[in-house]
Amino acid sequence: MNSRIDFYFDVISPYAYIAHKKILKYKNIFFNYKPIFLGGLHNLAGIKAPAFNKYKMNNMKNDCDLVAHKNNIKFIWNSKFPINSLNIMRGYLSINTDKRNEYLDLFFEAYWKKNQDLSKIENIRELLQKLNIDSSFFFNSIKEKKIKDELINLTSEAFEKEVFGAPTFIVNNKIFWGQDRLEYAIEELDLS
Repeated sequence: MNSRIDFYFDVISPYAYIAHKKILKYKNIFFNYKPIFLGGLHNLAGIKAPAFNKYKMNNMKNDCDLVAHKNNIKFIWNSKFPINSLNIMRGYLSINTDKRNEYLDLFFEAYWKKNQDLSKIENIRELLQKLNIDSSFFFNSIKEKKIKDELINLTSEAFEKEVFGAPTFIVNNKIFWGQDRLEYAIEELDLS
């Protein structure tokens, strides 16, 4: 039995942001953060993202506002949604592991709390400066084959486990999809 919860996420997902904020309240549970490129996962699964269907998009906006309010999470629908998150997700893998939590908090909040346009390089540079991460190093490292392959492999691994969206939690080889399934994943962990 597993003593951790695998958490598949992409910064582009508003529900992953909400899940991340909820996770932070659980200090005694180990969450294994597994970055994926959601656009690539959707392509592998043959899924059209809700962002490209106006009815689903409108519902998703309203739902995120509702869920964030219910959970006392500060949330603003990003006016630039969706963006290509590839560089941000590669960046998560390229930086030192001791900075990853802070990186993720900062990027999630910039996009889903402060409505920043993270498709603009200058906005990413500003966030990196707050983290004391050299932006030249960052932008060079996300182009390295090793980093590219790592994100591809994590995304492929997720697909092979039948993950089709973010956030997804996996415990004991059971899939729990969506921020509203976090508590179910925790209950499964308690059973192990």
